[in-house]
Amino acid sequence: MADMRLSDAERDEAIEALSEHVRTGRLDLDEYGTRSAKVTAARTRADLAPLFEDLPEPHPSVLKAPQVSPRPPRPAPPVRRFGASAVPIAAIVALLLFFTVARGLWLVFLIPVVVAFVYGTRSR
Repeated sequence: MADMRLSDAERDEAIEALSEHVRTGRLDLDEYGTRSAKVTAARTRADLAPLFEDLPEPHPSVLKAPQVSPRPPRPAPPVRRFGASAVPIAAIVALLLFFTVARGLWLVFLIPVVVAFVYGTRSR
């Protein structure tokens, strides 16, 4: 990354940061002239870095560490995904059994409860 070439906009931003340091009294006009000439001649980020080592913020954004994007969330394991859909499927099966084979036997509605219990204990 240090050997990446600078754009004109990045050089302008570096000169603006140096100007801010002059306004706050950290640099005098002679030192500003010397450093701004080096910024204008800088070709890479490595050329620019020494000019800001002894100065606090603001620094040009090109010298700041790149932001690391957060990792995307991992998908749920297959057992959890199946467990999440198993309870509604068991409820539908219980309804079908209640109205067809079991004909009014209300105990079939314990099937989704049992499925939820089994997959709930397995996922822990």
